Amino acid sequence: MTLTQSLFIIALLIAASAFFAVAEISLAASRRLRLRQMADEDDPRADKALRMQEQPGDYFTVVQVGQNGIAILGGIVGEGALSGTLGSLLTLWLPESTASNLGFVLSFLVITSLFILFADLVPRRLSMVEPEHLLLRVLGPMQLCMTVFKPIVWIYARITDALIRVLGLPDQRDERITSDDILAMTEAGARAGVLAVREQQAIANIFELDSRTVASAMTQRDRIAYFLRDDPDHVIRARIAEEPFSTYPVCDGDIDHIVGYVDAKDLFQRVLNNLPISLKDDSLIRRVLLVPDKLTLAEVLDQFQQVHEDFAVILNEYSLVVGVVTLNDVMSTVMGDLVSPDDEEQIIRRDENSWLIDGITPIDDVLRALDLEALPNEDEYETLAGFLMVMLRRVPRRTDAVNWGGYRFEVMDVDSYRIDQVLVSRLHADGSVMPVPDAPTSTLSAVAAVAASGPAMSTLPGAASKPEAQHPKPQRETPSVP
Repeated sequence: MTLTQSLFIIALLIAASAFFAVAEISLAASRRLRLRQMADEDDPRADKALRMQEQPGDYFTVVQVGQNGIAILGGIVGEGALSGTLGSLLTLWLPESTASNLGFVLSFLVITSLFILFADLVPRRLSMVEPEHLLLRVLGPMQLCMTVFKPIVWIYARITDALIRVLGLPDQRDERITSDDILAMTEAGARAGVLAVREQQAIANIFELDSRTVASAMTQRDRIAYFLRDDPDHVIRARIAEEPFSTYPVCDGDIDHIVGYVDAKDLFQRVLNNLPISLKDDSLIRRVLLVPDKLTLAEVLDQFQQVHEDFAVILNEYSLVVGVVTLNDVMSTVMGDLVSPDDEEQIIRRDENSWLIDGITPIDDVLRALDLEALPNEDEYETLAGFLMVMLRRVPRRTDAVNWGGYRFEVMDVDSYRIDQVLVSRLHADGSVMPVPDAPTSTLSAVAAVAASGPAMSTLPGAASKPEAQHPKPQRETPSVP
């Protein structure tokens, strides 16, 4: 066999080996979601590829038979093709025995390098980049090879199946897609720039609805604006003007005896028509949905759907009112800062090393902002204020602080035993607080500076806050829920 014929055969063997390498990696790396999308676009090859992924045993058997057979032939042909030629050239400078041995070594290195580069590395890398398209191209020839080598495939497949059963190994790939898989895909899309970071965060928030309780999104008890059943007309009108919100609970005597709720649209109609407002009129009061405080946000959404309501009162195990929640509250939790104005953020980043956080901020949002995996005893609280109470084992006071996870959580403002603001600062390894660039001379003045730039506390939508004597909070007008 001449040198030209040997080189031609080696080139064919490299091409065949590259084909099998592409066939192997493209099937393994192809995404079922992408193949299913291509099948929905009327590409019949995609359906065949999906079926092949479900039962890939014969397919991979053909690939291994082909690759190993080609490797053996490549060694035989390569050794005879280049050893003699290289040995003859080296005899010009070396003794014949040395030149022959060195020619064999060089022939082995050249043939092996060609196979590694052009039959392995390059095709496998291409197959990882465009697996679905390459799989559809090689699928037809591979099915032909499976037909030709069917007897050999059958023998090896039966032996392999027996070994897998004996060893107790799985023989099929788990194709179930979990929420973790979807979140990982969205995070990868956000890093690649295909998906906006805010959109990725909204998707992550949707999956958190099953784990976040309703307490993380509700309006707290002390911020609820409500009417008493016997409130006169002028009191109701004054409250509407002072706290214009979409819904108001109606109570009999106190907030723990809720008889229903009234929609602001019904009250406005009476005002516009110069009619007196009396909450003793049962036609104004709607039946209120009562839900326990241990429900998740997903369960609350199901309750809203079942009763066709968008407002609910939340009770604890002692049947005391702990808050109210609206459909808008739940959607705000999902959408995050996509729907929340900047001046109503619960978490304000002052600089790269410190944050000013509302005490009622859900702990999941705190973890996300601080890039923490978890906080201790998470099952005992829902908010940052609850975390501080659990860690301190008492009701926190102003200037109380907790160091954990490389951060210092310092209580800056307490209003009637309720934690309003917490300053979170990053710590050095030695436990000292990292410096704030261009910071005010004191921590309290820093908080005052932030507070002066805008309200640090968020008012949740759907219900108003009761005015407080010493520290009135700016309120947000919530549009009527349709």
